[in-house]
Amino acid sequence: MMNPDVLSLALVEVLQFKVLAAIVLGAAYGLFIGALPGLTATMATALLVPLTFYMDPLPAIALIVSSTAMAITAGDIPGVLLRIPGTPASAAYTDEAYAMTRQGRASEALSLGFFFSATGGLIGALVLLVSGPLLARVALNFSSFEFFWLACLGLLTCALVSSPQPAKGGVSLVLGLLVSTVGLDVTTGQPRFTFGSVELSGGVSFIPVMIGMFAMSEILRGFSASAFDLPAPPKGEVYRPYRGIFSLVARYPMSLLRGTALGSAIGALPGVGGDLAAWIAYGMSRRFSRTPEKFGTGHPEGLIEATSSNNAGLSSAWIPALVFGIPGDAVTAIAVGVLFMKGVAPGPRLFVENPVMPTAIILSFFVANLLLFPLGYFAIKAARRVLSVPRSVIVPMILICCFVGSYAVNNSLFGVGTMIVAGLVGYVMERNQFPIAPVILGLVLGPVLERNFIMSMQISHGNLLGFFERPVAAALGALVCLIVLFTLLRALRRKPALPAGASTIQKGSNG
Repeated sequence: MMNPDVLSLALVEVLQFKVLAAIVLGAAYGLFIGALPGLTATMATALLVPLTFYMDPLPAIALIVSSTAMAITAGDIPGVLLRIPGTPASAAYTDEAYAMTRQGRASEALSLGFFFSATGGLIGALVLLVSGPLLARVALNFSSFEFFWLACLGLLTCALVSSPQPAKGGVSLVLGLLVSTVGLDVTTGQPRFTFGSVELSGGVSFIPVMIGMFAMSEILRGFSASAFDLPAPPKGEVYRPYRGIFSLVARYPMSLLRGTALGSAIGALPGVGGDLAAWIAYGMSRRFSRTPEKFGTGHPEGLIEATSSNNAGLSSAWIPALVFGIPGDAVTAIAVGVLFMKGVAPGPRLFVENPVMPTAIILSFFVANLLLFPLGYFAIKAARRVLSVPRSVIVPMILICCFVGSYAVNNSLFGVGTMIVAGLVGYVMERNQFPIAPVILGLVLGPVLERNFIMSMQISHGNLLGFFERPVAAALGALVCLIVLFTLLRALRRKPALPAGASTIQKGSNG
């Protein structure tokens, strides 16, 4: 269990003015970004990274936590009012929410989103608070073999679930791993793939790549679509935030419990994150509902389950990030990079050597999700006004942030060049439906994977069977091998058949 002394010290840290100010400002920023279609929570987090250079570790992470929680929740606003999902998670139930708007129940749909997202986030944070120290105690016995398999598991699961086509997720993952090898070799110190460039000797910084792939590529996509002005939101309805919300809690308690449990479980899987939880939760709600025929007609049951899984998954995605140093999704990959930049190495030893820091990070989740209730009230009232801001105003501001942030990494134009190249690559990848998250995860976890592999090979004297000698390592290794085998078998079973005309031509040519 959590040490009461550590908990009280962490609470004192979180209640400092600079940490609370970071949480409030992050939430306000996340609300604005999340409410605009196409501007994702990951992009919002990426743009904040340069600002964290000048902050202490705890306020920096608190800023990321609160902005992400609010951006993912605020992604429901354009989905409800315009049928345009603000985030990948909100796309799971956009049609359901918009059906409520067409019935004059937009206020109810928005209230559902904010209330149950905040509730799910609080429960997810509680899971993180209880399970974090326990898992860290177990993870202290992990060697390089276990951490190697954990990194493999995180990378594999991210590649498989980030795209409907696992092959494309695998290509994105390999690209990220290849970029992570640029720089000096971790064992010999020899330069690799630097092509004589001094800037590349230190490796490719993940910050310009991340800003380019998530922010710059989005700007390029907006230019190509000529979508700088949003349609006007519907008018006429009087917005009454949270009206009748407790009667819905009493009517659908199992939906709330299932959603938060599912979000916490899925978010805790390394490399998966919380986006997938909303899709599965909505499908599960329909399956277990007594009135599945009402789904798609503005029925609140599915919305309750899906939105409560959103922030629960977001909180529990920090379990592998804080306990094992393995990011749970793209946002935690960014946060882990920020912690490393601040000299704080996430992992099981952090809970032993500096237990106040991870506990304070977890408590910032509670504060951020509690803040969703009052901010959600004002957000619902002002939802239509937020959506009226034209993209022609937003785009130049984001471009300035991209260039300044990339330059600030090393005070060099090389970072700006890296960001532009990454933006172009990210734009081409998205146009061809290649996911971006595995690239970032590969870039962050690549050195971890390589370092633990080399250490394990040295310990086992080059014997690959050494990776399966320890019980936990053997179980993790078997799980990774089974995932690979299952993916290959499923791909072979889904091999497309030749069209009828092609088969006839082939028979004719054989005859």
